[in-house]
Amino acid sequence: MSEPLILGIESSCDETGVGIVRGTELLANEVASSMEQHVRFGGVVPEVASRAHLESMVPVLQAACATACIDLAELDGIAVTAGPGLMGALVIGLSAAKALASYLGKPLYGVNHLAGHVAVDLLEHGELPMPCGALLVSGGHTSLLKVSSIATDIVEVGATIDDAAGEAYDKVARLLGLPYPGGPVIDRAAAEGDPQAIRFPRGLTARHDMIQHRFDYSFSGLKTAVSRWVETQQRDGKEVPVNDVAASFQEAVADVLTAKAVDLCQTYELEHFLIGGGVAANSRLRALLAERMAAAGVELRRPRPGLCTDNGAMIAALGVQVVKAGLEPSSLDISANSGLPVETILV
Repeated sequence: MSEPLILGIESSCDETGVGIVRGTELLANEVASSMEQHVRFGGVVPEVASRAHLESMVPVLQAACATACIDLAELDGIAVTAGPGLMGALVIGLSAAKALASYLGKPLYGVNHLAGHVAVDLLEHGELPMPCGALLVSGGHTSLLKVSSIATDIVEVGATIDDAAGEAYDKVARLLGLPYPGGPVIDRAAAEGDPQAIRFPRGLTARHDMIQHRFDYSFSGLKTAVSRWVETQQRDGKEVPVNDVAASFQEAVADVLTAKAVDLCQTYELEHFLIGGGVAANSRLRALLAERMAAAGVELRRPRPGLCTDNGAMIAALGVQVVKAGLEPSSLDISANSGLPVETILV
């Protein structure tokens, strides 16, 4: 029996993505980003993102089909992000997927965006041994997961209780006068700075926090600490060493993210771990996680940076796993869910 051929549509935030996957073979991964339209606002504006999805959906779909050299009639199904994400943006992608599925007479699979970040690793490294752990880090999510089946069994063991890591990067970049989005620019600035210059706090790592929030994250206090340090420097008439602040902040984020990830693996006796989401492209996070997982005897899988950010390929990859698991397709009546929990893999 041939592997399922699935088209995936992703529109949860500011990227319009269409990917085409056969089994674990990536045939096409086309993405149109509206990031430049949000820069002057210092963050994603939902209405702007939604309009950009409307304008980009058809061209991106056509480009993906041309790249993959397939006809839409060949597809075995359409997978689409049903949540979580920005409601207006999700509705655009879901409407496009429903229209395609209805016109082509193909099954529709409304799937979870976060689970897609786990599934995308299959396109680069093949079958993922189960159970495994996963760390998803992005502008909207920071979650520690225990994965027993990509299609049917993902449990969120820990998550951020306030700001997501990517959100903290954006806010700190703004404090330092750096452009949006903050992740890449802070990563570059940190490369020229001293990560030990300033000892910023590691959220939820105190002894009493580890009782109730052992696997949870908090970056609000870190962001505030950076803000106060910068304000003190400016009040005293001192120059703010941007590179050192960036490096010290980034070290604090990477330290707590990786420490809790290793703790998860040791607690649940997991021998395999993967990282996903936009912040997973961060150089220090990738390096420190690799170092600590190797020391703990855990195999680390890191998709290339281009597959860490939001894309249609990850949704198609998840769709393939859902089809192979024999799950029933979604109804054409399904709705977008901006707060869809990761445990709900298929809507």
